[in-house]
Amino acid sequence: MKTSLFVEYQGLQVNEKDIVTKIKEIWLNDGNKIKDIKDLKLYVKPEDNACYYVANGNVAGKVDLY
Repeated sequence: MKTSLFVEYQGLQVNEKDIVTKIKEIWLNDGNKIKDIKDLKLYVKPEDNACYYVANGNVAGKVDLY
């Protein structure tokens, strides 16, 4: 099954793929390899224009949605 997630808020839209791409860029810039991400939890908070994330249960961060 293929799924797609879109977040819409105040006339703006972002999809899961774009959020994950931003997180992967941060991950790589920190000297990690993409294959090392085993688990990624996303917490979308449109009112903060943010997606908070936790990778592998212990690496937390935040990316802008828009």
